[in-house]
Amino acid sequence: MSLADKVLAVNNDLPIKTNAPVHSGKVRSVYWLTEEDSKRLIEEKGYDVAPDAPLAIMVISDRISAFDCIWHGEGGMNGVPGKGAALNAISNHWFRLFKEKGLADSHILDIPHPFVWIVQKAKPVMIEAICRQYITGSMWRSYAKGEREFCGIQIAEGLEKDQKLPELLITPSTKGILKGIPGVPEVDDVNITRDDIVNNYASFNFKSLDDIDLYEKLLKEGFDVISDALAELDQVFVDTKFEFGYVTDKAGNEKLIYMDEVGTPDSSRIWDGPSYRGGKVIENSKEGFRQLLLNHFPDPDILLNKDRMQERAALARDNALPESVMMEVSQTYLGIAEKITGEKLVLSDNPKAEIIEILRNDYGLIEG
Repeated sequence: MSLADKVLAVNNDLPIKTNAPVHSGKVRSVYWLTEEDSKRLIEEKGYDVAPDAPLAIMVISDRISAFDCIWHGEGGMNGVPGKGAALNAISNHWFRLFKEKGLADSHILDIPHPFVWIVQKAKPVMIEAICRQYITGSMWRSYAKGEREFCGIQIAEGLEKDQKLPELLITPSTKGILKGIPGVPEVDDVNITRDDIVNNYASFNFKSLDDIDLYEKLLKEGFDVISDALAELDQVFVDTKFEFGYVTDKAGNEKLIYMDEVGTPDSSRIWDGPSYRGGKVIENSKEGFRQLLLNHFPDPDILLNKDRMQERAALARDNALPESVMMEVSQTYLGIAEKITGEKLVLSDNPKAEIIEILRNDYGLIEG
């Protein structure tokens, strides 16, 4: 069996019972269950959700995106072996830790297979909740140009690239394109200030002003839990993105929860501790893949310049990356997942067949 066969690249073609179109993101596909199946599962499995809550099956893939494009490798390798399983295993680990420490629940109700989550529908807060403990990436690029205000926060003079910041900074951006908010451009992923959120909290889907404090509290607590656990493994938690949403539990209480994924190499920067102390940054996250791409192509401006999106899309479509690049990324993801969970990840030879069998036999969710 070739490496390409072990990669789950297409995840929107499973025969899962649904009346709605399958929603495919860069990495995950979402299958909304029928009303009957949602109700039946809530009853059968005793999930702590409202009896009429819509449920979905979320299937992860091994696809890898960077610079808003999906990349592929030689030999028909349309993803990175082990990436999906690694992302889910890491998220599951942190969500479990958050729950144990009494932070907040997540949208995940059940984990039938390493590639699969059963989730409840949440009303998302329209904020990419980003926090930073070190100055690097886009924040450093702005700083190096002389900017000293970032998301409405004044940044101290005299900082050096990759330096630890005096305190954890919350630097939010918009999730999707939000219209009609004074002072907030109508583009995706635009930096916003805390004042923007406070003055327009309902436009960001917050139920109350108090929930802005709650989201910041959950953000900081979540960051600290992951940062402390990674420090024990001598890894540095640099920055990360959280997402939040509202759900209703069985008793009818509406609550703010964590959603999407947390503390993964896709949503965070993680640095190797010993290397960092020795003056060298070694990425245990997708940032390493981004650097590989910037070094691989002769004109890195195509990857960085948003005005060159057509050229960038062509670059991703027409260039199969060397197998060695895909395997280096695979080793990064599997390595950090095994470090964090303390368990070896066993990769399936045929994840799709396994998923179908489990969802048919244990959940009654497969057509025919």
